[in-house]
Amino acid sequence: MSIVEFKDVNFSYSKTPTLAKINFTIEKNDFIAIVGPNGGGKSTLLKLILNQIKADSGQVMIFGDKPEKNLHRIGYVPQFITHRQDFPLRLIDMVLQSKLRKNSLFVKYAKEDILKAESILKQLKIEDFENRFLQELSGGQRQRALIARALLDDPELLILDEPTASVDISVEQDIYELLHDLNKKMTIILVTHDVNFVTKYVNRVFCVNVNLNTHDINDVCSEENAEMYNGPMKHIKHQCGL
Repeated sequence: MSIVEFKDVNFSYSKTPTLAKINFTIEKNDFIAIVGPNGGGKSTLLKLILNQIKADSGQVMIFGDKPEKNLHRIGYVPQFITHRQDFPLRLIDMVLQSKLRKNSLFVKYAKEDILKAESILKQLKIEDFENRFLQELSGGQRQRALIARALLDDPELLILDEPTASVDISVEQDIYELLHDLNKKMTIILVTHDVNFVTKYVNRVFCVNVNLNTHDINDVCSEENAEMYNGPMKHIKHQCGL
């Protein structure tokens, strides 16, 4: 059974095609990098997987079924923490948010959830910061906290939207090494502009610019191309303009 499958998927905003005739399959333990220009459809692709929008036509299958049937098996890491930076929320509380008990007047977590969260923080090497407020954390620590929150529910598919956009190069490499290790037990989809970095870790690259072209990592060569990002990047051998 495939993890994600798109069959002839089309999607438009206000009759303007955003994604056209998208076909691909993602298998268990794949590590996929999605690259492409701004407005090319990368975020739309994630929204279709996460069932935030519906395709105009075609079929989207997640774990062999409709996306809404399997959202509990997906962990999602946004690009930034969405809470107000001055809101007095501790790191450990943000990680545990999905475990809040319903119909409780007070914030209360099960002991096993707290122990699990603390174990994940240790795995991500941020256990020393669990009682710090979000505004006291560095960009790298915040990003690891977002990953920890996504891991708390044991996802089989982890989706990350530009997780290194707000960190420096040394932290960026640490995060990719962490994802490489997590990939041993889960499938990962990563939206990124850091083509040079991710080619070391992923097994396939999806180039999205309305259409989608899939490349095995062995097809990504080392020539530099600045056409898309106004800076160095890996050049990919196809004719879609990326």
